[in-house]
Amino acid sequence: MPRIAEDRPAAEPQSPGQKARHERILNVAARLGAERGLEHVQMHDVAKEAGVAIATLYRYFPSKTHLFTAIMASQVERMSEGSPRIDAAADPVDAVAETLLRSTRHMLHTPRLAGAMMQSNFAAHAATVTEAAGIEAKVHHTVLGLLGLSEPTDRDNRLIRLLMKSWHGLLVSAINGHSSMSETETEIRLACEVLLGARSNAPE
Repeated sequence: MPRIAEDRPAAEPQSPGQKARHERILNVAARLGAERGLEHVQMHDVAKEAGVAIATLYRYFPSKTHLFTAIMASQVERMSEGSPRIDAAADPVDAVAETLLRSTRHMLHTPRLAGAMMQSNFAAHAATVTEAAGIEAKVHHTVLGLLGLSEPTDRDNRLIRLLMKSWHGLLVSAINGHSSMSETETEIRLACEVLLGARSNAPE
């Protein structure tokens, strides 16, 4: 498990130059994570290849947990942008399944990076890393939108949380080589059908 730094807030980039450095750090860390996996990525290597001082890196990302959770957050941010558009005849559950499957395929294209992001995200909940809550909220909001649930019930929210836990488990299984891509896709679709078919606005 990645080392968790002292509990202090990460700095937010403000100026265009700071934002460019921040983005460069994320891109370098994602590349190194895809090549080496979490345990073999060193913060000083990230700083060197991103062309920033190590103090700058730690100001934005106090630990590798913060760094790789931020990478996951940036990928999740793009999830809704690529989500299938739903017309009147579309099945919302299919739209959710396709969105999760697209993200799954993208993550499994670089399994070492996917493992680094998932491991860091799990650790981040205990460390109260800001991005961790944002990831969960963003995915939850995306699923609500795809389902057309503008006023979800408590049961709706619980069903979506159960779906996210199922998805995370299936991702980890696939990343670790315990499930094939075909099995993972079939089980993601099944989880969507079983759990989301019980939502409040499901057809009678």
